[in-house]
Amino acid sequence: MAIFQAKKFRGSNDTSIASRYRTALAKHPFALFGLPFIATMVLGSFFLTPATALRYERHDRKVRQMTKEEELGIGKDRRKVDLKEEYYVSRNNVTVSVWYGKMRCAD
Repeated sequence: MAIFQAKKFRGSNDTSIASRYRTALAKHPFALFGLPFIATMVLGSFFLTPATALRYERHDRKVRQMTKEEELGIGKDRRKVDLKEEYYVSRNNVTVSVWYGKMRCAD
């Protein structure tokens, strides 16, 4: 039976940054992988907050609450309401509709 060595196999004299990072990552995975990832997420949130606020501010400028006059389409060029005139207009409309109804029934 073969006896396993206590030391891990090391290839040729690898002193590149990648190999040193790989060995350090095996020893401290959270410090070299988890912590930078979490820091990126938190800092990204802080950097994107102004961009998101700008987006919602633009949307609020486009969509605003309308007043009753704007809703009804009444502008500054609206006519004055005279009760006598409205009475005669409504009376004429009723008379015309009654007369038109009688003509229709006669046909």
